Amino acid sequence: MLVEPWTEGMPLPNGLTVRATEEYDLPWGGKLVFLNCIVGGVIDARFMPAIVKGIMEKMSAAPLTGSPARDIRVSVYDGKMHPVDSNEAAFKTAGMMAFKEAFLQADPKLLEPIYNVTITVPDEYMGDVMSDLPARRAVILGMDSDGHYQKIYARMPLAELDRYSTALRSMTQGRAIYTAEFAEYQPVPPHVQQKLVQEYQAQLHGEEV
Repeated sequence: MLVEPWTEGMPLPNGLTVRATEEYDLPWGGKLVFLNCIVGGVIDARFMPAIVKGIMEKMSAAPLTGSPARDIRVSVYDGKMHPVDSNEAAFKTAGMMAFKEAFLQADPKLLEPIYNVTITVPDEYMGDVMSDLPARRAVILGMDSDGHYQKIYARMPLAELDRYSTALRSMTQGRAIYTAEFAEYQPVPPHVQQKLVQEYQAQLHGEEV
């Protein structure tokens, strides 16, 4: 099994003969693109739906941090059947196990939701609010004047918006407000991913984080 990040219009995998392509819209967002690259009948086509079910079940709580995986292309190109033990349940389990291994080998990147944020702040607190934003991994896009207020346009990860209302009120004596709207998903910085993966692994093994 080959697992790759999927993007629209990407070329077919090298060295594989694609017999069939299926696209699935995932309940949590994004797509699974499934390529049947089996040749020689080593896996009967009737077992492919069971393999897909196993893959999707594993994607719903992916091995990296337990969060759902999205926008992935999976190519199944080899396998074997047993005259007695081959059934849908067995191939579903095999699909889950193969996906877990191939997924981790594909160097997966953890994504986080990024929000467009508009902060309206009195002139006298502008410096405090601006100097606080880099620590929240915010990217400042621009500013506008509105009377005695300034509007700051930025992009900020959802994780950094947690409790931002409280921090903003504290910095401005309750005189600043902000609005936030989802923009897109982006990879988290490597050090953040490493920390989250370590925390997830510790939880799996019952260790203290």
